[in-house]
Amino acid sequence: MIGELDALRLRLLGERETWCTDTQEAVAAEVAAAMCISQALATSYLYYARAMRTRLPLVGALLQAGDVDYRAFQTIVYRTDLIADVEVMASVDGELAAKAQRWPAMTHSALAAAVDRIVARADLDAVRRRRERQAERELSIFDSGNGLTEVFGRLLSPDAHALDARLDALARTVCNADPRTRNQRRADAMAALTVGADRLGCRCGQPHCPAAGSPLPSPVIIHVVADQASIEGHGREPGSMIGSDALIPADLIAELAQSAKLRPLIHPNDAAPEPNYVPSQALTDFVRCRDLTCRFPGCDRPAVRCDVDHTIPHADGGPTHASNLKCLCRLHHLIKTFWGWRDQQLPDGTLIWAAPSGHTYVTTPGSALLFPQLCTPTGTLDSIAHRPRRTDHTAMMPKRRRTRAQNRARYVADERRHNRLLRQARRAGIAGREPPGDYEPPPF
Repeated sequence: MIGELDALRLRLLGERETWCTDTQEAVAAEVAAAMCISQALATSYLYYARAMRTRLPLVGALLQAGDVDYRAFQTIVYRTDLIADVEVMASVDGELAAKAQRWPAMTHSALAAAVDRIVARADLDAVRRRRERQAERELSIFDSGNGLTEVFGRLLSPDAHALDARLDALARTVCNADPRTRNQRRADAMAALTVGADRLGCRCGQPHCPAAGSPLPSPVIIHVVADQASIEGHGREPGSMIGSDALIPADLIAELAQSAKLRPLIHPNDAAPEPNYVPSQALTDFVRCRDLTCRFPGCDRPAVRCDVDHTIPHADGGPTHASNLKCLCRLHHLIKTFWGWRDQQLPDGTLIWAAPSGHTYVTTPGSALLFPQLCTPTGTLDSIAHRPRRTDHTAMMPKRRRTRAQNRARYVADERRHNRLLRQARRAGIAGREPPGDYEPPPF
């Protein structure tokens, strides 16, 4: 069904390949809204839908019939992705379709190896190189929901030892009276690294601490929304960090408030519209804290990294007013402007979206559950005569430096060249034995 929607949009609109937000992203936005999923996951589904239609139609038919599962189809798509010749691709598709039904009991690694053998017979340059162990390095951050966040990482050994030594060195920059344990100081040293600090702030409390010789750098700024009672230390409601799903416990809010810069959040109530196109700082702060994230269906990009958009365009008479402003990330701002989406905003911040397909979606501000007082209606605006919004803003759409097709062609050519050089080096006895491979497709 995603493939059919994609084909319909391509037939009506073309690829719009030079547009910053092209047809692929517009279709993915429709899919994300309909399935209540992220733009990234919708893009993944669209990628495999296009593979079913254009590259592997016979294997795709097996998936549709239930003769191969989705994970197996992902593996087949990934392992055949470097085949550039259309006739070779069709031949491999036919051979895989004939054999894949007999491979249901294979592990993913065995399936990948079997696909690689078929690809190798057809096009040696298209065989996926086995991933080196170094490619498995990663750094992940998980909010635990209690004001703390867990960090998991896998680094290159030299980098890991350098980091370990750096954390120890920073942990030793406080005086002996500092009350923290070594592990606590190392954890705080990680935060100090993010702002380029060369020392920790000592917490001994002594007026003449021997470790307090040099000034501390400015901290990284985070934005937390909290009730006044929690800030003052006698409330129980948690705060919310903009850009994170984690709640900040009330006791930690009170502790943070002792050193944080506090900015009162003023609800505009029935204030009149502002005269300028760009909202004031106070109004911007209110809209971001009310919305918390991008307001497009399925998007959770933090509001602090979003545009503040006029629901009724300012050029069409839309006022700069809380009842006509909401947060949209740049991608969905462009999709709204150029791809036929319509939105209606209610005074409490609720948005009613109409997709190009005619489907309707409703999104509520992110603060509706945590801080419902921020969703108190901000006043009903005077009705504005309907003016059809232009959807053909071709000249105004930001353009890509390179199209997706050009990027893909470049990527495939680079991978094939590396494969060819590696094969030539192996024949010449230069290359050593390759490390064990990772046969899994990437996580998209």
